[in-house]
Amino acid sequence: MARTYKEVIVGGIKIACLSRRDLAGLMVEECLAARRTPIPAPRLVDAANGNAIARAAVDAEFRAHFKAADIIHADGQPVVLASRLLTKAPIPERSATTDYFLDAAAVAEAHGLSFFLLGGTESVNARCAEILQQRYPGLRLVGRRNGYFARDEEAAVCDEINAAGADVVWVGLGVPLEQSFCARNKHRLKAGWLITCGGCFNYVTGDYPRAPQWMQQAGLEWLFRLLREPRRLFWRYAVTNPRAIFLMLTRTVSQPVVTAA
Repeated sequence: MARTYKEVIVGGIKIACLSRRDLAGLMVEECLAARRTPIPAPRLVDAANGNAIARAAVDAEFRAHFKAADIIHADGQPVVLASRLLTKAPIPERSATTDYFLDAAAVAEAHGLSFFLLGGTESVNARCAEILQQRYPGLRLVGRRNGYFARDEEAAVCDEINAAGADVVWVGLGVPLEQSFCARNKHRLKAGWLITCGGCFNYVTGDYPRAPQWMQQAGLEWLFRLLREPRRLFWRYAVTNPRAIFLMLTRTVSQPVVTAA
């Protein structure tokens, strides 16, 4: 019997009302089911936060990527707060990709799922893989590749991933490059899940520090990043934050829809 769950539109984007545990369980179910399919086609999993909502409103190509995704989870705490205040189906909790990555590794180890890590510099990618294997020694990490390749090399990259036989392909090329890569190459890949993960590998290695827990829970992780890199991020947040707030107030739908996985 197919698992059903609710989805709710926040800021114009349809987001799954799933906890981190539910999302991990769904990954296991769908990846094991994909193994029983003669030619598996990966489910595309993306993440939504304030920046993504703001970008999708003004970038038609980026918006199309979100519409093509099979599952979108709540990467940002403001998205969760908006669902609690403005909808009849509050999202249970934030599933920050950095946290969910480790949740997924734990359940993958328990159920024998395999990972492929795509993205980041060679040193970050290699260290992330090493740290994962240390933390989860039973995890099947079947392949990895840095994110530095030309567009005309993408077919070869996909062949490498398929040869590795990964159940879950993590794509950490940064927004919006990772969304574009997935859109162009989903049909080439044979896996259970194809999931975008931004700079997740850098957080695992410690190259990118996380905000204090209280700032994460208050939806202020963006402020922590701004204080660390004001010159690079000031104008980005000065534009996207007001736009994201406006969109969440005006393009959030109170009534959820029920989706069958």
